[in-house]
Amino acid sequence: MSTVDPASAPDPAADLPAVAPQLRALRRRASLTLEAAARDAGLSPAHLSRLETGRRQPSLPMLLALARVYGTTVSELLGETVPERDAVVRAADMEPTRAGGWTYWQAGAPGRGMQALRVHVPYGSQGDIVRVHPGEEWLYVLKGRLRLSLGDATHVLAPGDSAHFDSLTPHRIAAGDRDGVDLLFVHTLLQSPTAALCLGPTTTGEAP
Repeated sequence: MSTVDPASAPDPAADLPAVAPQLRALRRRASLTLEAAARDAGLSPAHLSRLETGRRQPSLPMLLALARVYGTTVSELLGETVPERDAVVRAADMEPTRAGGWTYWQAGAPGRGMQALRVHVPYGSQGDIVRVHPGEEWLYVLKGRLRLSLGDATHVLAPGDSAHFDSLTPHRIAAGDRDGVDLLFVHTLLQSPTAALCLGPTTTGEAP
């Protein structure tokens, strides 16, 4: 959830393993031609062909687009095997984690291609930080008012309101009330070394 400066961030593709065989296998499993898969992912057939033959490495936005087209996760595109996880997360197991003044409670199993969290955003915390990173975000206001800026537009969300947007859209999240705002928050979490760019350093602690 920390700010990512595109000018200073490392090249994500440099850290990715070879994914060419997996990309071709998943496309064929989805019964898609090279042309159809490339069109749906916003790529040219020639570019997708180079990805499948290992002549090019995909960027993280490309991996996200291909994962959506093939109905899978970035983890599977990277050929990672994921151990079995419990489907249920108990309230007693939701330890608070603090990052940048915000407090998070895990609301879903860790390590999946989608991250679910309960978040408390204090008033005046990180309201001037513009975030841009690969993925999608969905949020639902539980308590308080949220000031959400998407591009040039600013929205005030009340309890029961929700928003769903592409994380590459510059966005800012801030509490609109002095008591802060509580959210349910879901976003696509890239299973790669660059995932930390979207989360920033964290320290576990008690909720405020």
